[in-house]
Amino acid sequence: MSATAVTPPEPSAPLPDVGVGRTLARSRAQLLRAATLDEGRSLAVWANADDRVRYEAPEHHTVSVYLAGGYGTRRADHPSRRGAPGRLCLLPAGERSDWIVDGALAFLHLYLPPAAFARTVVEVLDREPRSAGLLDAVYVDDATAAGAAARLAALDWKAWPGRLALDEVVSELLAHLVARYACHRPLPEVRGGLAPAVLRRVLDYLDAHLERAPGLDELAAVAHLSPYHFARMFQRSTGSAPHAWLAARRLARARALLRGTLPLAAVAAACGYASQSHLGNAFRHATGATPGQYRRWAHGHADAGEGGGSA
Repeated sequence: MSATAVTPPEPSAPLPDVGVGRTLARSRAQLLRAATLDEGRSLAVWANADDRVRYEAPEHHTVSVYLAGGYGTRRADHPSRRGAPGRLCLLPAGERSDWIVDGALAFLHLYLPPAAFARTVVEVLDREPRSAGLLDAVYVDDATAAGAAARLAALDWKAWPGRLALDEVVSELLAHLVARYACHRPLPEVRGGLAPAVLRRVLDYLDAHLERAPGLDELAAVAHLSPYHFARMFQRSTGSAPHAWLAARRLARARALLRGTLPLAAVAAACGYASQSHLGNAFRHATGATPGQYRRWAHGHADAGEGGGSA
């Protein structure tokens, strides 16, 4: 695959506050771009040359796609495999890895907290999230992931239209990665977690009643637990507090509905927001755009892709 054009360094690029980002900041690597998305996800583009980098059990998953160079770069425990533009590496949370950088390269990183991965497992695979892990992958040729990385690298990471596109492409990429690289793992014996059947019942109930924004007491009743014990057990099972999971699901439904023609007030009601302004504030905080801006952007992309008229 040909190399992707790499944007020159942005002077104000913020350092991603994640384990891999902190490790790279102490190495010879140069941070070229960075962006923070909702649900704790973040993106970064780095350049490096002639270095040795060791990741010590980071707390997050890392998706890495090379944008340019990397032909001499290898992982110490897979010496016969070499990098190249477009090749994909997956670094699961909690795993150590040692990388030998021979020559120059530029690469894109997507950092995922386990809770964001867990939500995608539920959405894409409809599985108990604790039963799925992320495969450890080294230099995989994956055209979908390489294409997504090239699209991300070409976007404006600062202005809101580009930020909306970032979120869309990252969500598509994450769905692809979960569908293809989620591996089965035995359910851990999490002391204090919800039983799989109970968790499934709660998540189904939550999705079926988003327009009412079920409260903690209501969800706890579905699980036949006290609110205090339910909140602790839900967090143990999913990695998210109930309110954070609910907020993410409401936002996902709002995005889907905004691609249609439902009035904004009706979208707010359907997603459990108290008012249109409540939807607007939550949406702007998560995406950097208002619901109206997102709708115009989404309709514009649909028109460009399908040749339709203006919405």
